[in-house]
Amino acid sequence: MLDDFLTRAALAGVGLSLATGPLGSFVVWRRMAYFGDATAHAAILGVALALASDLPVGFGIMVVSLAMAVTVATLAAKGWAMDTTLGVLAHSALAFGLVAVSFVPGVRTDLSAWLFGDILAVSRGDLAFVWGGAVVVLALLAWRWQALLTATLNEDLAHASGLNPDRERLVLTVALAIVVAVAIKVVGALLIAAMLIVPAAAARGLSRTPEAMAALAIVIGAVAALGGLHLSLWQDTPAGPSIIVVAALIFAATTALGRRFTG
Repeated sequence: MLDDFLTRAALAGVGLSLATGPLGSFVVWRRMAYFGDATAHAAILGVALALASDLPVGFGIMVVSLAMAVTVATLAAKGWAMDTTLGVLAHSALAFGLVAVSFVPGVRTDLSAWLFGDILAVSRGDLAFVWGGAVVVLALLAWRWQALLTATLNEDLAHASGLNPDRERLVLTVALAIVVAVAIKVVGALLIAAMLIVPAAAARGLSRTPEAMAALAIVIGAVAALGGLHLSLWQDTPAGPSIIVVAALIFAATTALGRRFTG
């Protein structure tokens, strides 16, 4: 069954949604969209460093993404104006990555795959990496779920409950770095943040509890992945962007539906 490239692509999309659904919910709740962008854009620099040093690309991406995420989290904890800082870091990281990749011979023709994903070329090894990363992220979020919710709701309440908000922020930082490393093959560095945000935003208006929102975001992400693959095969469009297009259409539909019922 795994010999079929389309089956592998579908499984990769569903596996990625298992991680992006609950993590994307926290990104939406904490208004961390630009945080996700900065971390994802740094992945291109990780690709360049991995290729230049003959290390596994996933390892290079994870190391650089984690370094960027920790940097951003540290600056946020120190009270920096994060809108400007994140804008500078996100676009600078992408520019440095693109320039660094140009110095590595033999990868220029493959640059679009890292930027926009190449889910149709997912191998068995890539599939194992995607699902392994998704399981790690799910386990991490399940382990710290209640603490993360409390810290997200109110940091003072978290302190009063004996929790350390900085530690919970670090958990999200690690989870985000793992998701970036997992997702770059599926949707690419430029669209990772969209895969985190759009399904979660679509689920928010239809959910009454945080757990329901996270679960529905997983379902919407999986439907977007399968629908995007179908659109790609039907209209010969790029698979990664097609997945985000379907997710955006679902968001528009759920938003209209939510307003209809609330109105």
